[in-house]
Formats: sequence, C-alpha cells, structure tokens
Amino acid sequence: MKKVAILQSNYIPWKGYFDMINMVDEFILYDDMQYTRRDWRNRNKIKTPSGLHWMTIPVDTKGKFYQKINETKVTGHDWCKEHLHALSLNYAHAPFFKEYFDQIEAIYKQCEKEDYLSRINYLFLTEICRMLGISTKITWSSDYTLSDGKTERLVNLVKDAGGTEYLSGPAAKDYIVDSCFEEAGIQLTYMDYSDYPEYPQLFGDFEHSVTILDLIFNTGKDAPKYMKSFR
Repeated sequence: MKKVAILQSNYIPWKGYFDMINMVDEFILYDDMQYTRRDWRNRNKIKTPSGLHWMTIPVDTKGKFYQKINETKVTGHDWCKEHLHALSLNYAHAPFFKEYFDQIEAIYKQCEKEDYLSRINYLFLTEICRMLGISTKITWSSDYTLSDGKTERLVNLVKDAGGTEYLSGPAAKDYIVDSCFEEAGIQLTYMDYSDYPEYPQLFGDFEHSVTILDLIFNTGKDAPKYMKSFR
C-alpha cells in the first residue's frame, strides 16, 4: 500500500499543508500547472499587532499569462531581507523565536541564490519538514509523464508513483471524477482540515490560516501536538 498526494507548491504554507505531506508516502509538487495570481503560490500570512499581514514574493508575470509555476521567476531578492525583518518584528517575543530563527534565516540565505519560485518553495517545504520530523518523499510532477485530462492526469501520476491511494485536498471535490480512480483501482480519500486545536498565539483572536512559522515560533518542539498527522 502506498498513499500519494499531489499539490501545487505554496510559500511557507499553513500547518494543514504539512499535515497532508506527513499523511502520505510520496508528496508530488504539481508545479507543471499554470501559475495563478493572488494565490498561495508566492505569498502567505503572518499575525501582527495590527492584524494579518501578507508576506509576498514578487514574481515576473508581465505578459506571461500562461506560464507554469515552475517557469515563474522572482524579481530580485530584496524580499528575503524584507520578510526576515517582518518575522523578526512580529515574532521576536514569541516563546521559541530565538530557538528557530537562525534556521529560518539560513533558508532565506539559500533563497537569495534561487531565481525560480518553485525552487524557493521547495527549500522551505523540505527544511520545515525536517524541523517537524516529517520524512515523506517529495517529488515533482515533472519527474513523471503527464497525460491529458484533469482527473486522468492525477490518476496516472499516482499510478506512475506506484500509489494505491490518493489523498486529495477538499477543494478538488468540485472537479474530480471519482470513477476514474475507481476504474484504476486507486482508493480516493479527501483531506479534512476541520477541528484543528488552538495553540498559544500572539496578537488577539486566534487565526488558523497563517504560515506554519506562527505555530513553530509559538510552540517550538510541541508544534506536532497541534497537527492532525502526528496524533
């Protein structure tokens, strides 16, 4: 039995994304897909005293309406220092900020050498997985042969990866054709993002939809206790 998930890469995503990685044997980054603006690919949220704040990586989209995620380039690297400053400014008083900040800073240093958004997202995903103790194999859709058809492509990716079960994000229920998986002998299950426990968090009302760094800086090594896949 082998469980596979396929998802587009996000910039330092929330805890649910990492739970999905930890719940499967292979996590395929679906970065052959078209880049979408104002999405999670190049931005995520942190908490601040004045509310939620977007940390956004500037990317080159001018005239590139159909470029893929893995073709999308960043415009400069000044954002690395800006995002580090934003994290320092807003999480300096978090209980485990000092313990983890050097590791996060080291990832940003690596990002200064990368020109492609996919590579930057991959760096954060793999390093944060290591910090959380997640050992799932992470691959790229470009490692496999892609077929036509929205659902058919997912089915073939799972088959090529040797998967027997596909864990999908809940939003995909709107377009996935369940029978395609059934005919291929692949079990289809959906991720459940409900009922996450709250954890000690800075600045007012609790927010689930923030970067995983919020959880790490606030709870440290106890972070997995507030995630589903470690229970």
